[in-house]
Amino acid sequence: MLATSTVAEEILDLKTDRRAILLAHHYQDAEIQELADFVGDSLELARKAHEAEGDVIAFCGVWFMAETAKVLNPSRIVVVPDKDASCSLVEGCPVEPIRQYKLRNPDHVIVSYINTSIEVKAESDILCTSRNAVQVVNSIPAEKTVLFLPDRNLGNYVQQQTGRANMKIWQGSCIVHNTFPLRRLLEAKEAYPRAVVVAHPECPADVLRHSDFIGSTSAIIDFCRDSTAEEFIVMTESGVNFSLERVAPGRKFHYVANENCNCSECPFMRLNTLEKLRDSLLYLEPRVELSGDLIARALVPLERMLAIR
Repeated sequence: MLATSTVAEEILDLKTDRRAILLAHHYQDAEIQELADFVGDSLELARKAHEAEGDVIAFCGVWFMAETAKVLNPSRIVVVPDKDASCSLVEGCPVEPIRQYKLRNPDHVIVSYINTSIEVKAESDILCTSRNAVQVVNSIPAEKTVLFLPDRNLGNYVQQQTGRANMKIWQGSCIVHNTFPLRRLLEAKEAYPRAVVVAHPECPADVLRHSDFIGSTSAIIDFCRDSTAEEFIVMTESGVNFSLERVAPGRKFHYVANENCNCSECPFMRLNTLEKLRDSLLYLEPRVELSGDLIARALVPLERMLAIR
């Protein structure tokens, strides 16, 4: 059941009036995911934004995701329910040091995780998501030095998977995944000995070493859907529970609290609410506005990523 049916009805009416498509990340509250035309992870939503029809894209996620949608749909209006829905990875990777790095190392290849600002994307050679990061790095000639940014845990995982020695890694981290403590995972494994551990590669290396499956949010969902296991310990943002229960009904999913909030929720993702979504469709604000030059420069590395299947 929808938690706030009257607001939900207003949203659906506004969607029709505005000819809007509603995109929602797996980490959004369930009541938002229920209304979405499409729910996915960063790569899926980037592709869906590329295919979008209509006049308005209402992007329920964080700001950098909506910027990506705007780059792919410059003629459409792109709104986010809350402009303050940022990301610790974005905030930990300002653009000016990247520009200076490029000047000092013009022959290096900059691979930027999708969790970066549009300005950083525009300075990059190619983008990636947690789902395709290994493929992207493997597509770069072996003799080239790679700067991978901004998530150090994902970077370390990619380096391990690719065996690439000439890879420099920015030292950013996710305030949710990076603060999952190993001791709590071990406690959960003891409490649920039959559970399969699935983890996002933004988690620390010691957590990944004790995991049975490592993958992006959507890869985790697919794995749990296809697995014969009945119980899982899920090392990612707990908003994914809505999608997990939808594709794998009757299974048990356990979540481990991180050190920051003693929960497994992203405070930025949870800034979006039904009321804010309704208002964003009503007033078409907060709206993502980008210059033509910035869109053109960011589109190049984005299209390079989207070309990799």
